[in-house]
This record gives sequence, structure tokens and C-alpha cells, in this order.
Amino acid sequence: MILRSIACSVISLAILLVPTVAEAQSNPVVVIETSLGNITVELHQDEAPISVENFLTYVRDDFYTGTIFHRVIKGFMVQGGGMTEDMVRKATNPPIKNEATNGLRNERGTLAMARTAAVDSATAQFFINVANNRALNHESETQAEYGYAVFGKVIDGMDVVGEIENTPTTTAGPYRDVPSTPAIIKSIQFKTN
Repeated sequence: MILRSIACSVISLAILLVPTVAEAQSNPVVVIETSLGNITVELHQDEAPISVENFLTYVRDDFYTGTIFHRVIKGFMVQGGGMTEDMVRKATNPPIKNEATNGLRNERGTLAMARTAAVDSATAQFFINVANNRALNHESETQAEYGYAVFGKVIDGMDVVGEIENTPTTTAGPYRDVPSTPAIIKSIQFKTN
């Protein structure tokens, strides 16, 4: 009887110490603190492990602090994470594999990796879709239709994204669609409960 009681106690304790499936599989959440307010983002590590790890490497390295949303196209997207306030491009890590085949769609409020015309050219820059941008989704293996890898979703702060989207824009040197008043990324931090 005593052994049975001890065994039940040990099993009960083990159950309490093992994280639930939801806790074990929860996605990382980060807060993008901007000069206009905070944007909270859930990162989809199961669907986009390469993109999420790449983004989090830059977060851990404090890379994004002092960068801006440097490209803003109303009704389309706001892009940031690679340029300083004086429009100097920051040095990045090597490009990553494009995960646009992951099934996540470029819908309003999603984060995706920015890139050049080359499929596997994404580094640090990302954008937040402010509309459902079907044309950015993966359609085929061709360069023109490969798509842009979605790796997260805004879960709070779309009003801040809207403020960034509605900022008047101008041209700065060779760059178009640059906000007249910079929307500065003050930091990106892991959200703690």
C-alpha cells in the first residue's frame, strides 16, 4: 500500500512538471517597439523555422535597434529592419533559404521576409502586409512566382502599423516611398508574460 502511494505521488509530480503540449509548442512572441507605439508579433517557427531563427538571431544581436520602416506603400505593406534613419543600409548575415512554400499566405497583418528578385536573397529586412497580397504568395517554382516567405503575424498593434502606413512619403536619394517622418524601430524584444 505504501509503495503504491509513493508510485502515485511520483507519477502525479511528473505530470505536474512536464509542460503541456501547448506550452511545449508555443510560438515565440516579440514586441517591436517603434517611435509610434508597439507591435506584438507571434512568430510561426513550425511553418517557417529558417526565417524565424534568422529573425531571432538579429533580435538577439540587437540588430534592429535604430533601424526604420524605410519603405511604406499605402494599401500594400510597410518594410523595415535594414536601414538606419539616415538611409544607410546595415551589414547583414548571409541570405537564407526562401520558405514561401510553407503554406502561409501574405494576408493583412502577416510578417514576411523582404528580398530582392533573387528567390533566396532575404537577410534582415521584413515587411508587414497591410492588405491581402495574393500576388506575393508562392504560386510556382519560377523566380517570378516563387513568393515571399511569411513567418509571423501581428497579434496586437495593427493600429500602429496603420499609423506607419499612413505616414506621408518622399524620395531619399535612390529610395522611393520613404516616410517623411521616420518610423524608428527602438527595439525588438521577446515578450515576457
